[in-house]
Formats: sequence, C-alpha cells, structure tokens
Amino acid sequence: MRGLRVALLTVLVVPFLVAVEPARAADECEGLQVCISVPGPWVVVPARTAQQRPSVQYQLTCPRGHVVGGLDAELSQRGIDVGFLGRLGSPVTPGVTTARSAVFVASFVGTSPRAPTFRPFIGCVPAAGGGGRVPTSLSAFQPGQPTTRRVRTVRVRPGTATVTQRCTARERLVGAAHAVGFYRRTPPGAGLVATVTAMRAIRAGRVVVSVRGDAELGGVRAVVQVQALCARVR
Repeated sequence: MRGLRVALLTVLVVPFLVAVEPARAADECEGLQVCISVPGPWVVVPARTAQQRPSVQYQLTCPRGHVVGGLDAELSQRGIDVGFLGRLGSPVTPGVTTARSAVFVASFVGTSPRAPTFRPFIGCVPAAGGGGRVPTSLSAFQPGQPTTRRVRTVRVRPGTATVTQRCTARERLVGAAHAVGFYRRTPPGAGLVATVTAMRAIRAGRVVVSVRGDAELGGVRAVVQVQALCARVR
C-alpha cells in the first residue's frame, strides 16, 4: 500500500504541447504538460525523539537540459516533516528557485517512530532560463551560489564498504551529509531498514562513510548517498 503523499511545490509554467510521461507515481508533474518524473528511493529518516530532531538530506537530479518544475513525496507514516532547499530569486519559478537538482530535507517530528522513511519525487521540465534580479543596495551583496554540493550515490551490498566524497582542488569542505535509501514500491519495514548501517566522519578534508549491509539485505536495491558541501577558495 502506498504511503501518504505530501505536495511540496506548485509552480506556473508556459503550457507545452505534448505530454512526455502521462503515468506518474505522485503529483510532482501536476499541471505540467511536458514533464519527466524522477522518483527516488525510500530514504531513511533519523528516528530520534529528542527536542532537537536530526534531519536527513537526499538529492535528486533531472536529465540534462531540464530543471525541477515540481516536487512531491510519499511518507511511510505521519510525523515526517519534508521540505527542499530552494534558491533565492524572483519570481519563484523553475530555473530561479530550482535548478537541475533538488535537495530534500526531512526529519521525524512525531512521538512514535516506526522506521520512518520518505520517498522523494521531482518533475523535470525543459530548461528555459530564469528571471533576473535588480540590486536593491549599492552597499550590500546580492545572494549568489557560494557553495557546490558534490554528491556520490553507491549501491549497498552485503558486507562492509567505505564511500568517500571530496571537494575539488579549488574548493574547501564546509559541510557534509549522508543518507540511506531503498528502491521498492512500498515503504521498508523496520527489519529491512536495520539491514543497512552507515557512519560518517571527516578525514583529511574528505567525507568518509562506512556502510555495512547485512546478509538479510538480499536482492533489495539499497543505496547510500554521500554529500560534500564545498565552498570556493578565495
């Protein structure tokens, strides 16, 4: 049975003539006549109930020549708060607020976690450029894109492995994240979620994730995504 659905973004775009993908799993392509649906895996959300809840981040990317025009998600249970990282700019549209990739951020805010997971979706539309901005002050800086997210996604198999990600030679590491996901039609149960464990560390300027898949993982397609948030060296 499918999980609960949460609509994240509704945008207005110029109508197109032909529907690329009429069959969709969620509402990420709602109102977009030309739209490619890109589903993600069921991403494991930290199941802690402290006052300050940890979050998980997961990135989905459109095919080349497309930008994110819509987003949606399915939840394995209520109490999962899901959003995405949007860029500053006006108007709020594809190509301005969103780019080719979208980073989802989720945390469990309920009281009784039962292996909470969410499955992200993005709807991709042909890139047509975005609007511009007019500076409002000569003594302040306009927000830009000072960071780049370097992402590596690897399949998890039974056994132990190490996945690393780093910035380029002209960048410095300023943040890190990792996530575990399961590609399947229905949310994974607690037993399946427990078959994959991952621990993150920073070593010599690299993001290092040690991941272990139990033998019970079997033929299930599980992935671990490692993210390095990089800033340009000035």
